[in-house]
Order: sequence, then structure tokens, then C-alpha cells
Amino acid sequence: MAEKQLDCTLAAGEHQKSRFVQLRKDVFEKQRPYAIVQADMPFELFHVMDVPVVSNQWWAAIISAKRLSAYYLDILNSLGFHEGLCRYCSLAAASTLAKDPERAPWGGLPKPALLCARLTCDCLQRVFGIWADAFGSECFFLDNPGATELPPHWWELSRYHWRQLFEEHRLKLTVVQLQNLIKVLERVTDRPFQLDRLRDLMERVNRQEEYFEEAYQLVCSAPKTPVRMHEQIANVMAAQWERGSDWAVEHARAFRDQIRNRVKQGVAACSGERLRLMWVGAGLWHDTDFYTAFEDEFGAVFVWSMYLAFGPDGYIRYGLDDPLLALASRTVSMNEQLHNPPWANEWIIHHARLNRIDAAIVLTPLGTRPAATGNRFIERALEGTGIPVLPIVADMVDARGWDPNAMRQKVSEFLTLRVLPGRTS
Repeated sequence: MAEKQLDCTLAAGEHQKSRFVQLRKDVFEKQRPYAIVQADMPFELFHVMDVPVVSNQWWAAIISAKRLSAYYLDILNSLGFHEGLCRYCSLAAASTLAKDPERAPWGGLPKPALLCARLTCDCLQRVFGIWADAFGSECFFLDNPGATELPPHWWELSRYHWRQLFEEHRLKLTVVQLQNLIKVLERVTDRPFQLDRLRDLMERVNRQEEYFEEAYQLVCSAPKTPVRMHEQIANVMAAQWERGSDWAVEHARAFRDQIRNRVKQGVAACSGERLRLMWVGAGLWHDTDFYTAFEDEFGAVFVWSMYLAFGPDGYIRYGLDDPLLALASRTVSMNEQLHNPPWANEWIIHHARLNRIDAAIVLTPLGTRPAATGNRFIERALEGTGIPVLPIVADMVDARGWDPNAMRQKVSEFLTLRVLPGRTS
């Protein structure tokens, strides 16, 4: 596994593991309800109702990191699921359908009270429906209303002008569906929803993301990156899954403080940094060593991914007089912001400039349409600004088609033939 230089990275890993162990204990011994949800669901509603959540994508990443993806995906295919199915959204379901809890990470997923997803992809309704049937659990879906207006530089509008940016008709539809979800959570928990708790939680989320923004600005401005990209991801996502909790806010602050101390002391994640790389796409969970493989020979350091940058730009909402409407605005446009043109390519170009990026590697995952639809536009936009791009077709959780040596050689050739000549000319 890739080296961990920050104490808070180790703390984040231990926290996630202990939290999951406690979840299993609470579910089995105390019959506490919990939910399995897609990563772009409004986690805040579950937190307000004290319903623990497990992210579908987080569990898929855990499976992949523990080198179990091939085992589960082969089982999924043997059960008749087609080879082109999105691995990121179906791998966690495969771990349930395999009916082999002894092999699953940390004992596997217990039966949830709810499975919830936004319908951003054709496969999700069927995957979550079949998964819910396997558990004997209830399913709830949110629609994904399309945008009719895409103003430029969305990140400049999303904090204060979110009502206009995300369009009234989309927000109203989403609020109605969030109210329906609240009714389900009230029934499951037998307790009333409290709007003031949501407002307080969202204010804490703002504070958490402000800490991450300070950390991000330190990374951007330091002469050499003080924290590698894979450690940024580990710390950010551990907090985002339970955003607004006391632990998450404190962890974001500790992450900011450790980076600030490293910058003050002149500590670089890689002292020989010469090239700054951008990773476009979800994390390569089955081979995180990939992100440090080019430091010794090329001084090439991955310094950017969407994870640290998106928290401040995507989640901060000021003006919380109607917290449910503000929460709807966080939910409705994640696909457009992260993946679809023109918003995704504009945003990535903006951050490439802030981070002084020398080259980008763009992951096009297999079968994952929402995470790949805008990649060609992103690649063209980066190349148009003079940033060389290496597209790779691979999957973030499926290691079956990944040749580590061949991919490292491919990147080495890219750096040698396309990136270094541009730096010396």
C-alpha cells in the first residue's frame, strides 16, 4: 500500500474501520436501522434522523482495496449479470449476492432498513432493486432532473446564488422528493424530523468544507505539494461520508492543521518533485501504489483529484433560511459539476491552473456512463490549454483487466515523450 505520511490519514482509516464494526454490532444486537445509499444521495437527512449510512461506492472501494473485486464480479457474471454492467455501482451488491459473509471485508454488510439511490444511470434502479430483494429491505429512489441552463463558472455562483444556479423547477421537484424520503425515515425510526437540526448540520458542513478549502489553498500555493493526492482522498472522504458530525468537522480541522504545519516547515510529500500531475476520475482503489510510482524516476507527483477540490465548491451553501431547499441544491447537479460538459471541463481547467498542473491522466471507467460521458470534452479542454493528457480505459474497482506493469510503462512513455520535452523546450 502507498506510504502514509500524515497522522490524520492513519486516524481516518482506523475511524472508518471502528465505525463499521460498531455499526454491525448496533444492527445485530440492538436492531438499529441503517441505510445503504448511493454516494450522491443527501446524507444529511439520514444524519439528522440518526440513521447510519454506508455508501455504495465506499464499500466497493473497500472490497477493491482488499483485492476481492475479481472474486465478487466473477460471481456476479456467473449469476447472469452482463459483463458491461457498471462495476462501481454493482460490486457492493455482488458482495451480498455472493452469500459468503465469511469472506467479506469486516464481516460484510448486515441487512439495512433502506437502500437509496438517485437515478443518474440506467442500471441503478435494477441493481438497487435486486439488491434490496436479496436483503428483504425497502428501496427508495430520487429522480435526477436535468438542467436546462448551465451558466459558466458554476463554482463562483454555488455558495451564495444557488437558487438561481440550480433552477427553481429542479429544486422544487427535489424538495418534494426529499420530503417523501423524510416520511420514510420517520416511519423507519419512529421519530419526527427536525428542520432546525438540518440547518445546524448544514452549518457544520459549511465549517468542515471551509477547513478543506484552507487545506486546498495550502496545497495549491506551496512550492511543492505537502500532501500526496491519495492521502488527500483518504482524509477528505472519511469525513465526507459523515459530513457535519463532530468527528468530521474536527478531522477536517486536523487535516488542515497538519498540512499548514508541513508548509510552514517546508516539508514536501516528495522532495524531488519536478512534475505536477492531475488525476481526473474516481480513485484507482485496487492499485493506490500507482499514484507514487513515478516519483523516483520522473519526480512526477499526483497533486490533484476531484475529492478535495469538490467539497468546498460543491457543498458550501450560505443562506440557510430554507435548509431543505439548500440541501436540494447540493444534490441536483453533481453529475453536471463533476462529469458533464461544459461545467466539468470548465471546473477542471480552473483547478489545473490553480495547481500549476503539468500533465493529466484521465480515467474512463468501464460501463460507468455518468462518470465517463464528458471525458473527451475534458481531455480536449486540457489539451487546448497546453496540458498533455493521457487517457486510460480501466475501472476504479475492477482489477481483472488491469496490468500494473503495462500501465506504469504506458505512463512512463507518456511522461518521457510528451511531458518532459514540453518542460525543456
